[in-house]
Amino acid sequence: MIQTADVPTLPFKVWTRGKVRDVYDLGDHLLIVATDRISAYDFVLPTPVPDKGKVLCQTSNFWFAKLADVCPHHLVATEVAKFPDDVRRSCAGLDGRTVLVKKAKRVDIECVVRGYLAGSGWKEYKESQSVCGVKLPAGLQESSKLPAPIFTPATKAPDGEHDENISFERMVARVGADWAQRLRDVSLKIFNAASAHAESKGFILADTKFEFGERDGKIIWIDEALTPDSSRFWDKAAHQAGRSQDSFDKQFVRDYLVKIKWNKQPPVPTLPDDVVQKTREKYIAAYERITGKTF
Repeated sequence: MIQTADVPTLPFKVWTRGKVRDVYDLGDHLLIVATDRISAYDFVLPTPVPDKGKVLCQTSNFWFAKLADVCPHHLVATEVAKFPDDVRRSCAGLDGRTVLVKKAKRVDIECVVRGYLAGSGWKEYKESQSVCGVKLPAGLQESSKLPAPIFTPATKAPDGEHDENISFERMVARVGADWAQRLRDVSLKIFNAASAHAESKGFILADTKFEFGERDGKIIWIDEALTPDSSRFWDKAAHQAGRSQDSFDKQFVRDYLVKIKWNKQPPVPTLPDDVVQKTREKYIAAYERITGKTF
């Protein structure tokens, strides 16, 4: 079990303890606590990033509220003062990083949408000129804008295992044609709406991943929403195809781990203070530009 250093263990039944969030079972609801843990290459790093949990939680809350008319979401309450009495008392000091949500049956598919060619999509394109079975034009470069956003699902792997990019046809085999189509449609709608807002703030939303659940036979948007942990945000003014971009996310941490030639096996290295500070600054900068609020 992952040790939680930055938030206390709460006196509720544990639903799941993930790499960066602790989730508690409250019956028809879940309590999600966003910690300051940071992960890379499927490992939780021993060095937390101060305020990361608060930044990601509040970024998600912003997007869920802004795009609620595009897709229903799981949020019930985002302020500890509005939690039920017994829950509120146990969550003292956790405001800003804790939310009460509706419980839903998770669909075990990562619903990934890409508007630009980067990451595993770029790697796959170089090999096959396609991404997850979606054929793309010849001559694209790293960080090129795609003719239109594409839906590229992935398996939802357990913690510690790698997600696997799959074709839409394999997604259909897993969840059925009706659900696959509905999830693809709503993912693209959310992405397009979020992209428009991001661009108005000087950002490019290069790609992102969504998670959805089923509640009363309907799709509900769950987990996190368009955070720097689940998305690539690039500075629009600095974008240039043909190279990797400076991202407002944990790519800075990944780059450091590559620089020190970590073999992606235990022991997991600690992060130096300057990397922690720079990562914190990037998360906060993304939050402030996206939301228009001061952290």
